[in-house]
Amino acid sequence: MSYKLIDQAVEQRKGEELDTQVLLQYLNQQLGKSETSLAIYQFPGGFSNLTYLLKWGGKEMVLRRPPFGAKIKSAHDMGREYKVLSLLLPHYAKIPAPLIYCQDESVLGAPFYVMDRVSGMILRNRKPKDLALSPELMQGISKATIDNLVHLHQIDLHDSGLIDLGKPEGYTKRQVEGWIKRYRNAQTDDIANMDALEPWLRAHMPSESPTSFIHNDYKYDNLVLNPNNPKEILAVLDWEMSTVGNPFMDLGTTLAYWGESKDTEYMRYFSLTWLKGNFNRQEVVDYYQEKMQKEIKDIVFYYVFGQYKLAVIAQQIYARYKKGLTKDPRFALLLYGVQSCAEAGAKAIELDRISQLH
Repeated sequence: MSYKLIDQAVEQRKGEELDTQVLLQYLNQQLGKSETSLAIYQFPGGFSNLTYLLKWGGKEMVLRRPPFGAKIKSAHDMGREYKVLSLLLPHYAKIPAPLIYCQDESVLGAPFYVMDRVSGMILRNRKPKDLALSPELMQGISKATIDNLVHLHQIDLHDSGLIDLGKPEGYTKRQVEGWIKRYRNAQTDDIANMDALEPWLRAHMPSESPTSFIHNDYKYDNLVLNPNNPKEILAVLDWEMSTVGNPFMDLGTTLAYWGESKDTEYMRYFSLTWLKGNFNRQEVVDYYQEKMQKEIKDIVFYYVFGQYKLAVIAQQIYARYKKGLTKDPRFALLLYGVQSCAEAGAKAIELDRISQLH
């Protein structure tokens, strides 16, 4: 395995440091050890929950906790994420094994959980220096990504116990109304396209939908790939929004992240899906339908919902930044992200398609 291709953690960001001595003592107590050393690093990617690498004695683990200053409990429920991993573990191999859940905020100031580390390559928004991303390779990664999403959507809800995670009845409507409410609660600026998408989503909700276990944030940079064979997915990360509901809404979120070569710079920022060889968004849908053996009649709705949802997430983070609750300089540009997502949704409605919008 090429060390250079393995996703690396860096020094902790200022203001987001964890208390080394307190955490060392807690780990020793919980895991029945007496280690004397703990080194803490932070993974630089992601805009939501904070992710740290723990080098505890001779073992590497990963810790997840909510962002500092966050008050959106449903989006940062560490106990739920830990429960999801625990339920998945006997039925789905591509996850890190959960180790500890701590709801005692006196330890680190917020609930958190610890899991095993799965070492591998993560395709973020920049091309790896030591790997040629050929069209053939990118097509293989595209296929593996959608094959794995189909696998998740086909896990038996009752055998796994995952059915207890959500209420599938009325899921689509609750999601639409919930994200509209979240946007209004976090709104800082007037954005005409966001105002226009709200009534359109309410008016175009599908009347029927299937039910599956869904990840709800499924994209390239939440996949750990094998550096020796990047077409192989070793693990899926970031399960904080997973639930039981309409799998086509899960696909819609993936499509919203799935930038194409002629999309705006912002739409290509989050993923390398725009590189030659990748499926375009319509090809993603075609391949998904073939593998799931289900037809999606309202794909524009699901794509528009996905863009609206991403816009709201960006708006929530931007609102925290504007209030001074986080200092991460990446967040300063997220208002442009809200505008860009809303524009993409409006364009899909105008053209009645999800691909080749520019």
